[in-house]
Amino acid sequence: MKKIFLNSFSLILLLLIWGCQFQKNHLPNIILILTDDQGWGDLSLNGNLDLSTPHIDKLARTGTRFDRFFVSPVCSPTRAEILTGRHHVRGGVYSTSKGGERLDMDEETIAEVFKSAGYQTAAYGKWHNGMQAPFHPNSRGFDDYYGFCSGHWGNYYNPLLEHNGNLVRGDGFIIDDLTQHGIDFIKKNYHKPFFLYLPFNTPHSPMQVPDRFWEKYKDKKLSQIGSGGRPNNQNQIDHTRAALAMCENIDWNVGRIMKQLKNSDLIENTIVIYLSDNGPNGNRWNGEMKGRKGSTDEGGVRSPMIINWPGKIPQGKVIKEIASGIDLLPTLKSLTGIESQPKKALDGVSLQPLILEENPLWKDRYIYNYWRGKLSLRNQNYRLDHQGQLFDMVNDPNQTINIGESKPKVLADLSKAKEKWLKEVLVELPVNDNRPFYIGHPSLHTTQLPARDATASGDIKRSNRFPNCTYFTNWINLEDTISWEAEVAKDGDFEITVYYSCAEDAIGSLFEVSFGNASIQGEIREAHNPSEYGASEDRVVRQESYVKDFKSLKVGKLKLKKGKGTLQIKGIKKNGGALMDFRLMLLKRV
Repeated sequence: MKKIFLNSFSLILLLLIWGCQFQKNHLPNIILILTDDQGWGDLSLNGNLDLSTPHIDKLARTGTRFDRFFVSPVCSPTRAEILTGRHHVRGGVYSTSKGGERLDMDEETIAEVFKSAGYQTAAYGKWHNGMQAPFHPNSRGFDDYYGFCSGHWGNYYNPLLEHNGNLVRGDGFIIDDLTQHGIDFIKKNYHKPFFLYLPFNTPHSPMQVPDRFWEKYKDKKLSQIGSGGRPNNQNQIDHTRAALAMCENIDWNVGRIMKQLKNSDLIENTIVIYLSDNGPNGNRWNGEMKGRKGSTDEGGVRSPMIINWPGKIPQGKVIKEIASGIDLLPTLKSLTGIESQPKKALDGVSLQPLILEENPLWKDRYIYNYWRGKLSLRNQNYRLDHQGQLFDMVNDPNQTINIGESKPKVLADLSKAKEKWLKEVLVELPVNDNRPFYIGHPSLHTTQLPARDATASGDIKRSNRFPNCTYFTNWINLEDTISWEAEVAKDGDFEITVYYSCAEDAIGSLFEVSFGNASIQGEIREAHNPSEYGASEDRVVRQESYVKDFKSLKVGKLKLKKGKGTLQIKGIKKNGGALMDFRLMLLKRV
């Protein structure tokens, strides 16, 4: 009798445990796919006749899409707004490089919200909201991170990437590789609720794409003309061809993600969102809208936005009400039932009523698009551009006729809202960015300090005017320096590694790494002088820097004290014509 009782008790206990686990596992998973420089018109579902995106089209056909969804004009601001549900200027994001892309430490991210609710979290791709902890994704709620933190990358085939702060070598074409990490994450966490962020970095330049996609486009005659007219030279034509090929590669990888969800029997328990970070990075077809990437006009900030959740979200629904990237966090909290209070007031609103209800009560609103002193705002029917011109976006969606004089009240209302935003929101962005580059923050065991974030003196030059994936060269004067305004977060010993290249005659050269009263010397004992590469993989001549492989040089251990100061590399002895080319310093807490 006792044995039967114990067996019954054990069975009940197992059923209770199983029931709790069952309920936990049926919290909906979330996959957020963000593309880079893909315009609204770069999908066949939106009317582009020159490419085919069947997997993304199916997402829209079996889910809901927003017809007028807006993001910021460029990369890092959009990412900040998606991560926080707040205007990017509130979080200190004002640029795309040299520290201006960093999201303030006191901002709460979407990953932190879902991690606190019991979700497994991962991000694979282009972060672009801060490289050094505490701005690093592992410091912002993501359990697992693989990709690059910079604004763009110079090589898409087997590139140098990072995995949770450790430098690693990528495997194959970068988007295929990032997708595979996403697939592996799904396999590993199929029995747990997860939040997977896939910020892909294409079709951002350099325009590299595998042959299987390029072959379809390399000689393709394009049928549609960009809003600025037909491309007038071969480079512009090939740029469009390459972008479309890259979009088809993205579509193929979206198909891979959806196939894995099906294989893991997770399709009906996973919310999938698909959108882009700004308008197209070229003069290609985009519905004849005015503006492209970098512009606050419609074409620069309108993004595709699809949300798919079979059985829960209507199929084939098209929502005409305007919405924005700042709405994603509150929307996902509503859909998943998370009731946590935000640490700061959100600018976004939950779109759940628009998604789930037939005729929701919905008030008109203003959506603001700001970049480098230019502010445009949109309500349901009108856009006020950064020059104060008013456009009827229902009857004139391409912004061809300024109707300010004929609609004085509308003009006055939008102008008043614009001034209010400038005085109440933009003022939160400091005039001077005094945030240091942090070293040794306890949330991550390594600190990367790339050439991108450094200041060089004298004749030292960047390899390109776009700093994100550059290195320093022309170190011909011994007295020239490379430095960062930094802050050591906590006392400690750090192993210093410098990534360099140099000619044979530089062997025996000496340099010093210093911070405050601490310093250590390094000696170049081995030449490493590889050629730049990337041109042979590019489908179009790039604007950004070419890349080369740099050699790691372990300088030694340096004891650093907590506090602010200048971290500097200076020459001690220079043999030959130049000291070295410099790409990166890595500091590892030991």
